[in-house]
Amino acid sequence: MDIDGFRAELETRLLIEKEYLIQELSSIDNDKEKLELLGRFNEKYKELIKRIANEDGIDLSASYPTENSSNSENLSYEQIILGKTMSVYDKLADELYEKLTSKY
Repeated sequence: MDIDGFRAELETRLLIEKEYLIQELSSIDNDKEKLELLGRFNEKYKELIKRIANEDGIDLSASYPTENSSNSENLSYEQIILGKTMSVYDKLADELYEKLTSKY
C-alpha cells in the first residue's frame, strides 16, 4: 500500500468536501447548524478512508506488515492510515472552522 498516494487522494477528496460545506454555509443562519458542519466533515473523513481503501482493495482491519515482525504491537491498516492522514484532516477542519466562525 502506498500511504503517500492514499494520503494525497484523501486530501484531494477532503478539499472538495470542505468546499461543498463552505458553499452550504451561505444557506444556514443558525449558529448551531453551522458548527454541525464540522461533525459532517468528520464523518466524510471516515467515509472517504473506507471508500478509498475499498477502491484500492485494502482491508482496513488487516494487520499492517512491519519490517520488525517481532514487534508485539501489530497495527491495522486503518490505524496506520488514521495516523498518517490525521494532519490532513486537522488542517482542513481548522480551515473549515475558520470559515464557519468568520461568518458570525
